[in-house]
Amino acid sequence: MKLEGRKIYKGIVEAEAIVTKDGISFYGGVDPDTGKVVEVGHELEGQSITGKVLVFPTGKGSTVGSYTMYRMKKKNTAPAAIVNEQIDTIIAVGCIISEIPCVDKIDINNIKTGQKIIVNGSEGTVEIK
Repeated sequence: MKLEGRKIYKGIVEAEAIVTKDGISFYGGVDPDTGKVVEVGHELEGQSITGKVLVFPTGKGSTVGSYTMYRMKKKNTAPAAIVNEQIDTIIAVGCIISEIPCVDKIDINNIKTGQKIIVNGSEGTVEIK
């Protein structure tokens, strides 16, 4: 199944999806040293997003989240790609400065944790394998 969305940042990645219906704050909600979600009560609390396609509705929280994403990229703890229903400026800027492929305007209900998916940020598509 190929889903059409909107291009946010270029690049093509194939990786395992990790999906949540909760918004994500990279500042305070994710540990940049380990790549694990640390926000108490979050659906992904304790799980690693490193090297996975992180699928979530939208971002939340502080503008420092963009820098946190950049820090994660430098430490090799960042997600391989990001897919959103509706991106916010914090996640968009984070993806751009960190060079993380990203697509939004995707119905995330079609994607399940553990599925292999291809994110094509250059074309704005997400393909479920």
